[in-house]
Amino acid sequence: MDNDMDEPRRRVTIREVAERAGVSMATASRALSGNHPVPPATRARVLRAARDLDYVANAHARALAGGRKMAAVVVRQVTSPFYAQVAEGVEAEAADRGWLCVVGATGADPQREMEFVQLMREEGARLVILVGGVVEDDAYRERVAHYAQALDASGARLVLCGRPAPDPEIPALVVEFDNEAGARAITGHLLSAGHRRIVFLGGLPGNTALDARVAGYRAALAEHGLGPDAAHVVDCGLGRAAGLRAMGELLKETREFTAVFAGDDMVAAGALRAIADAGLRVPEDVSVVGYNDIPLAEDFNPPLTTVRTPAEELGRAAVRIALRDPGSAAGSHHLLGTHIVVRRSVAPPGAAQAAPS
Repeated sequence: MDNDMDEPRRRVTIREVAERAGVSMATASRALSGNHPVPPATRARVLRAARDLDYVANAHARALAGGRKMAAVVVRQVTSPFYAQVAEGVEAEAADRGWLCVVGATGADPQREMEFVQLMREEGARLVILVGGVVEDDAYRERVAHYAQALDASGARLVLCGRPAPDPEIPALVVEFDNEAGARAITGHLLSAGHRRIVFLGGLPGNTALDARVAGYRAALAEHGLGPDAAHVVDCGLGRAAGLRAMGELLKETREFTAVFAGDDMVAAGALRAIADAGLRVPEDVSVVGYNDIPLAEDFNPPLTTVRTPAEELGRAAVRIALRDPGSAAGSHHLLGTHIVVRRSVAPPGAAQAAPS
């Protein structure tokens, strides 16, 4: 297969489906289209045959043959600044190459994800790019292995963007950034400012991205001679609402911390609001850092110190590397770096007492 994947593997034909179901090609076509009356038993037989043969309706793909190629990017939500930036990167790189780009949002619903991936396969997408961390359970591993194998059999390619492959043997490309290193660096920044009681706000056990950030946070504490008991992880998940709620509850329970490492910038936004509502100031009373460096982070009050993840470049790299590397390249893994952006949301502990009255 060349760089543009112009030689997809042989597809199952509607003739084979008709033969398996014991009907004519015309009947099989009517049953699959759903636009014509077909006896229920016949339709069920045809659909079962299509499923058994892994048939993909290919009319649109044939229409695209010789025309523009298509990439699909699948995100949890399009309102998230991080997901929007990654999708923008995919679209920009695809457009530079004369490709079409389709964006789908799943709302973290596995069934919607599965239906969208299947639709994109039927529509002849050459690249399907799944974006963002997930809870990596058995159902997810099975689902992604199926996506990868089905797309590979169609001459298309699965790219996991911002998440690792559940199995290095599946025919999928991985493009992600180093979550653990970024978290270790930003926690180190807080420790260097003198903080020793740092809360990680935004854990979600099993989520690949957040687990890596928690691991980096714990590693930094250990590197500075702090024991496991120094870690305080609040499993509230991501988003502004989660940060607002969890930070509010934490402030009611204890003030025994001087800094907050938010799992992403939107969690940080919620935490900043809750801290202000409690009559405290950032960074004089509590220091706060985030992750991702979304465009609004520098407009927070105060501007947020955070980890810059190359979100748009992640999307561009997903397309660029997939088209550059020949073959399905099972286990192909590309890691992008991160760096800290220092703004005004961190001060040494006790800054409020040290400030002149």
